[in-house]
Amino acid sequence: MDILSDVLASVRSGRPSSATVTWYAPWGQRFPEVRGSAGFQIILQGSCWLIRPDHEPVALNVGDVLFLPHGHSYALADSPDRDLDEPRCDPLQDSRLLVRDSVGATGQATVTLCGGYGLDPGRAHPLLRDLPNHIHLPARLGHHPRLRAAIELLAAEADSPGPGADTVVLALLDTMLVYLLRAWLTEPAGSTWARALGDPAVGAALQAVHDAPEHPWTVRTLADRARLSRAAFAQRFTALVGRPPLGYLTWWRMTTAARLLRESDAPLSEISARVGYGSEFAFANAFKREYGQAPGRYRRSAIPRPRPEATSQEGAAGPA
Repeated sequence: MDILSDVLASVRSGRPSSATVTWYAPWGQRFPEVRGSAGFQIILQGSCWLIRPDHEPVALNVGDVLFLPHGHSYALADSPDRDLDEPRCDPLQDSRLLVRDSVGATGQATVTLCGGYGLDPGRAHPLLRDLPNHIHLPARLGHHPRLRAAIELLAAEADSPGPGADTVVLALLDTMLVYLLRAWLTEPAGSTWARALGDPAVGAALQAVHDAPEHPWTVRTLADRARLSRAAFAQRFTALVGRPPLGYLTWWRMTTAARLLRESDAPLSEISARVGYGSEFAFANAFKREYGQAPGRYRRSAIPRPRPEATSQEGAAGPA
């Protein structure tokens, strides 16, 4: 499994949302901070300004993409000195798809496609934590063609949804998230983790850990994968990843175990083996150090249970 797919699988929660909004000048809208989310704004028609605390306003034009990986507050307006309205809706907190809305009735129109992704802040991967608060990807001819293709398909489906639209839109939103992160990771001003993934030595070691977290890796065996001496590898890995090799290995094993506990009914013995622990006792101790609770308790708290009334109604109705 590739590392970016691994990262997204470990932090995603719930399902994404999307909305198309037509803004008629004059307008200015605040968007509040939403913890545990990532959002986007795409300018489909017209132009507007991004307004952030302690930053100069940024002009956004047709085709520009604004990505907000940490759910921080911001504002959009038709003019950089426009008075801003308090939040009236929040696309990052609305779980619906293909919502259409409009603000105002006259004046020049700006159309935005916005949406949000649910992320669990307690499982934030350092690759995502390393991203800036706001990422602006201007529309430039020939840049990020796959991202542009996903945006065009998403905009077309939002404009004229057909049969199976929810399935199509959900798939396109997931696809666009991958392309957004790819686009940033390939930018010259990309993150430290972009350099880690692009570094032949560190990238090889990371791939080995993600491919086989159950393997009894040591600094020596990972250094061999990286084709570096043990000391040179440990220094380089720590500088780019932000954790020493075995520290990252343990963290990723526990992150993988938490996902298996949430998403599967595999017994603890199987999960402990899949993340490299020879005994349930050793696994449980390591998991508790990372998450502050035993694996069984974590699983019970993470899996939503049906309400009693829903269960009784289903039992009374019988099979369909």
